[in-house]
Amino acid sequence: MTTADFIIENGRVLTMNAAAPRAEAVALRGGAILAVGGRDEIAELAGPDTRRFDAQGNTVMPGMVEAHLHLFLGAAGLRMLHLDTVRGAAALRERLHPYAAANPDAALLICKAADYNLFGDGIATTRQLLDDILSDRPFILIAGDHHTAWANTAALERAGILQGRDLPTGNEIVMGPDGTATGELREQAAIDPVLSLRSSGGRENLGLMGLEPSVELTAAQRDDDLRVIKEGLKYCASFGFTSLHNMDGNLYQLALLRELEDRGELICRTEVPFHLTPEKPLSSLDEASWMHETYRSDRLRSGRIKMFMDGVIDSGTAFLVGDYADRTGWCGEALHSAEAFTAAAVEADRRGLQISVHAIGDAAVRRVLDGYEAARRANGARDSRHRIEHIELLHPDDAHRLRELGVVASMQPPHPPGAMDFPLEPWRTKAGQGRWPQAFPVRALLSDGVPLAFSSDWPVSDINPMRGVRAAMTRPRWDDDCPDNRLSLTEALHGYTAGGAYAGFDEHRLGRIAPGMQADIVVMDRDLEALASEEIDTARAALTLCGGEITWEA
Repeated sequence: MTTADFIIENGRVLTMNAAAPRAEAVALRGGAILAVGGRDEIAELAGPDTRRFDAQGNTVMPGMVEAHLHLFLGAAGLRMLHLDTVRGAAALRERLHPYAAANPDAALLICKAADYNLFGDGIATTRQLLDDILSDRPFILIAGDHHTAWANTAALERAGILQGRDLPTGNEIVMGPDGTATGELREQAAIDPVLSLRSSGGRENLGLMGLEPSVELTAAQRDDDLRVIKEGLKYCASFGFTSLHNMDGNLYQLALLRELEDRGELICRTEVPFHLTPEKPLSSLDEASWMHETYRSDRLRSGRIKMFMDGVIDSGTAFLVGDYADRTGWCGEALHSAEAFTAAAVEADRRGLQISVHAIGDAAVRRVLDGYEAARRANGARDSRHRIEHIELLHPDDAHRLRELGVVASMQPPHPPGAMDFPLEPWRTKAGQGRWPQAFPVRALLSDGVPLAFSSDWPVSDINPMRGVRAAMTRPRWDDDCPDNRLSLTEALHGYTAGGAYAGFDEHRLGRIAPGMQADIVVMDRDLEALASEEIDTARAALTLCGGEITWEA
């Protein structure tokens, strides 16, 4: 009889396998699942060298898939000052001054998760207000969505952008009536000059647009970046994640991840995309195809392209069907013309690459769907599983098109304002009440049979999936005209497990607990089904295994 290397017993196993949805124990061998069943049945597979883990009646489920995160950026953010609970000048001063004193040699002080209304509702964050907090050292506040930032005068001067700078469409250094920058920076090309001041040169941000380091790095710099990514991987594993769909992509990160893989230190399965930005020619997809052919191991993979169609509603950079409610005559701008995006979608699809596009506004979503439809017409239908990331607004006329085109909706339960950490404003006012019923339409998509993959967009939101599950289960309605978008526990967990695996073409080996599947498993410290929806986020990962290897144990 074949004996198990590892047995998890006395658990409430949620398999995400429709043929056998529940079990009490799981046996593992050689990095795969050997058997799933009752406690006594699985105990018979134990040998003298089998490790047995008592789940103590708590939930056991497939290792979770973080279907949209920024690994390097999030990992670097673990060393930054978090402002997610800070409101008002006094509170900011109280948090920033000790942080500055503790980091006397930092060339740039970086604060993340800043509220758009940090200084009060309707009060714009300006460099003058920031100078009143700290004027003699450069510092920057980065919004929770990472699409807007605010810098003090010292930072703007050292970055050389106090007098402004020409930037690509959709990016803006907001200028004041005096002809100098106000301090508000919209989108990455505006933010990057300030971030480049830090000692790392902003290397953790380069992958957001597929850029590479512009100078040769020292061994010490490379080693520090390896340490940062290792810290990020461990942090992910501590929450039960075993697979990561990274949204940052460049060859430098791939090389770092390959080095970790060669050392046996890549503890989460990681996928890295190629970034196709508006200024890149279609011939640059040769690099995407090369990445796809070169990186296709068990733990490290490429083969997907990432694009941005618009920005975010909070800063008015999302692309909408119709005007913003608070700005007549403005509907935002698309980063790719309809013709350019269609050409890119057709070519990427022809090459067999998966496409994932950031599209927040309903007009942006429509343009992406138009491109995917054109790709299908040109190349024929295939199991492409092209993705749309976020879908904060979906026009009713387009609701049926995702299912018809086989599109995966990659959505973030923490993102709807009021669901978790993001405040109701300015999103609701900018979008307008008439659009609220079409906002973050997770229930409508699920009911229509659209595949859903869930994530946090870390570091935009807290990566803790139990907080995301709670947000999915308890999301409040904004008014009586809004549909009920709350999900059940099973529906929410499916989005973080089997749904994510499907989005990554991994449903044959990940996302379910069944014989022959990879031994990617998380044991929680609570029985999730015994918790009220408001208590789900009290649960933590007690044990995480990736390919049968323990990557986290509390």
